[in-house]
Amino acid sequence: MMKVLVVEASAARAESTARDLRRQGYDAHSVDSGAEALRLHEDAQLVLLDLDLPDVDGLQVCQAIRAVSGIPIITFTERDTELDRVLALQAGADDCVVKSCGSREVLARIEALVRRAYPWQEGPCSISLHPLYIDGRSREIRLDGRLIDATAKEFDLLYTLATHPEKVVSRKELMVKIWERNATESSRTIDTHVSSLRGKLGASEWIVTVRGVGYRIGYGRELARPPERRRERTAEAIPGRAGERAPLGLVTRAP
Repeated sequence: MMKVLVVEASAARAESTARDLRRQGYDAHSVDSGAEALRLHEDAQLVLLDLDLPDVDGLQVCQAIRAVSGIPIITFTERDTELDRVLALQAGADDCVVKSCGSREVLARIEALVRRAYPWQEGPCSISLHPLYIDGRSREIRLDGRLIDATAKEFDLLYTLATHPEKVVSRKELMVKIWERNATESSRTIDTHVSSLRGKLGASEWIVTVRGVGYRIGYGRELARPPERRRERTAEAIPGRAGERAPLGLVTRAP
């Protein structure tokens, strides 16, 4: 589920917008200050940002978020002037909308931006690495049926590795794809997220480090089972097709 952070000077208006988005299937949360936006934006996948905030100039908030993240940002302004739109775009916004704009147009702009920013979500996959299940549509991770509480970036990291089960994904590729940062930056960001995911999944084998290159998806507790048992679990029957087997890590398109 797409996580949206609504930042609006009016707490009542912010919550109203968030409520409307939740009705449309978004996981929306609202705040009414720039300070809160700067504290919480890292766990969001889209930010709706009012430029007229009570504590911090909205353009400064936009610049600060853009300096550390490639997250999509739609700004809102009271004034429908070319200068306001230009300043917002120069500050790092992806779109600038007048507050008087209708809710249907705002939703259409959100959907258009999401398609551009997250093209892989247009055809989300459900990935089964039994007993690990990753749902690309609901953005949920389950292990033995238990929901794993993962952040947006942790989900993106695990999903990226799981969609390429036979590939080692380089650190450079992960930085560019997930964090949209300069791949030459010296950062422990990936290591921190990998360590957190391993802890939540209860086994370091779910994410395998390939020294000097990057990471690939593993098979968790499967590695600890006896060889004969692992062979039994590496294939699962496809419902409705007797006698055929599907390899472990079967990727199925969500309907």
